[in-house]
Amino acid sequence: MGKPRVLVVGAGFAGFHCLRGLEKALPADDAELVVVNPADHMLYVPLLPEVAGGTLDPRRVAVPLRPGLPRTRLVLAHATSVDLDARTCTAVDVEGRSQELNWDRLVLTAGSVTRLMSVPGVAEHALGFKSVAEAVYLRDHVLRQIELAEQDGDPARTTFVVVGAGYTGTELVAQGQRLAEAAARNRKVPPIRWVLVDLAPRVLPGLDERLSGPALKVLRSRGVDVRLETTVSEVTATCAKLSDGTEVPTKTAVWCVGVRPDPLVESFGLPTVRGRLAVGTDLTVPGHPHVFAAGDVAAVPDVFNGGDPTPMTAQHAERQGKLAAHNVAASLGHGTPRQYRHRDLGFVVDLAGGQAVANPLHVPLTGWPAKVVARGYHLLAMPGNRVRVAADWLTGLLTRRQVVQFGLVPAAGVRLGDADRVDAGRG
Repeated sequence: MGKPRVLVVGAGFAGFHCLRGLEKALPADDAELVVVNPADHMLYVPLLPEVAGGTLDPRRVAVPLRPGLPRTRLVLAHATSVDLDARTCTAVDVEGRSQELNWDRLVLTAGSVTRLMSVPGVAEHALGFKSVAEAVYLRDHVLRQIELAEQDGDPARTTFVVVGAGYTGTELVAQGQRLAEAAARNRKVPPIRWVLVDLAPRVLPGLDERLSGPALKVLRSRGVDVRLETTVSEVTATCAKLSDGTEVPTKTAVWCVGVRPDPLVESFGLPTVRGRLAVGTDLTVPGHPHVFAAGDVAAVPDVFNGGDPTPMTAQHAERQGKLAAHNVAASLGHGTPRQYRHRDLGFVVDLAGGQAVANPLHVPLTGWPAKVVARGYHLLAMPGNRVRVAADWLTGLLTRRQVVQFGLVPAAGVRLGDADRVDAGRG
């Protein structure tokens, strides 16, 4: 019969840590490990705003899979469908070639995609922010608009609108504002203006309230126009129309509203909770004891929050991935299953420069103490590239922020409508 095959779909936080755990828990002769992923790296998403802000090289947030997972076979492709009865998974690569993979244990960790809402013009004119390509394009775009504004004096070019004041949007505005100010130094351009819009009554609505006030104070002290309890009603090529009737002339609208589970979830026809696969606290899919799910695709009951699904955060995804590895190994005769139990350890939000907010172990910090905690947390949480990231940060303390644009990423594919079509093709 050969060795049982454990197939992991997706190599984000949950998938990567699941595979790393499996390589430690299972002897080499006991199982074959295979991962289906469209890229040869794990993306450390929390540092994408620093890529867009020009403080980190894009390669720093891409952790290579092969050196980190030497026993795992990588299938560079998108998983398009899974047959639970036949125990097969169909994967399609970038050249359109399809292959069918058998499995004895399946771990679904496909992650999430940008949540595209039915706001007129968003798909056509807004930029996404969930990949290295989108972060690099946005950095180049901001610098390009400032160059062009020096030539034509159009204030719409130096006005940047970010929709969504959650973790990503707040950090992106902080980093982008610093990048734009550095690029505009000693230039005759219209005033730099960043507008942050969110329907919530405060920034960072999903995090501790003790982080929201200091973060808002930092942003507004830098001149960021924060519009709360407001949303975008329409986006055009030259304007963002807000729900309060305001029209903001701009050539840059970035969509950071939220994410939804990978469309692959919809193909299963299994029970879901808020669009995520319903699973037990042992991460198995009910009725399918050989199928596990973790991370953003899984509605894992939070025993510390009345059984509601755990938030879609990297912290939960990483720990669920580790538990999935333990329970898959247990199903193959190595150990005993465990249940998912994890209390949030707190969050960190880097606001660029010497500013940050953090609540490690729920102790609120601001300024440089929070900055040290934030960077220390990321260095500990990253499964690779730590020395390179630390070197970039050290260089940033000693030199000015680089404001070079390369134009390597085309506009096609980074618009939200293009990205959504790519994602939908995976389902």
